[in-house]
Amino acid sequence: MTKKTTKPAKKAKAAKKLPSLAVVGATGAVGTVMLDILSKRKNVYGEIRLIASARSAGKKLMCRGEELTVVALSPEAFDGIDVAMFDVPDEISAEWAPIAASRGAVVVDNSGAFRMDKDVPLVVPEVNPQDVKNRPRGIISNPNCTTLSMIVAMGALN
Repeated sequence: MTKKTTKPAKKAKAAKKLPSLAVVGATGAVGTVMLDILSKRKNVYGEIRLIASARSAGKKLMCRGEELTVVALSPEAFDGIDVAMFDVPDEISAEWAPIAASRGAVVVDNSGAFRMDKDVPLVVPEVNPQDVKNRPRGIISNPNCTTLSMIVAMGALN
């Protein structure tokens, strides 16, 4: 009689690695609110990397109950990042969002730098979520906060 060896059962669904997130402008007003929101919501990101100016590099901030160190804005800061949320002035986004995208990150830009760019979708999740898939430059833009609230209401009426 031959002895039958059994292999460990494969998991029904392989564990999926959570995407990494960079919060660019992490020490600013919007960035700190973003960290607070990330701390209160369901965890959908693996690593969270805080990026800000060289002046803020080394600063420690809390997110998801973990103390994180801010790194200086540089091309290398985006290495290994899947999604980069930009909460910075227009001129910073205009310069650095394409760099982040060229390093492999999908950029979500909250500034006005790309809102009128035909190759950057302007996305309101409640209205046109499908447009996030069509991003020739690797960048997604969103309307400013006052327009956003109005568009959501108008979208519901449509």
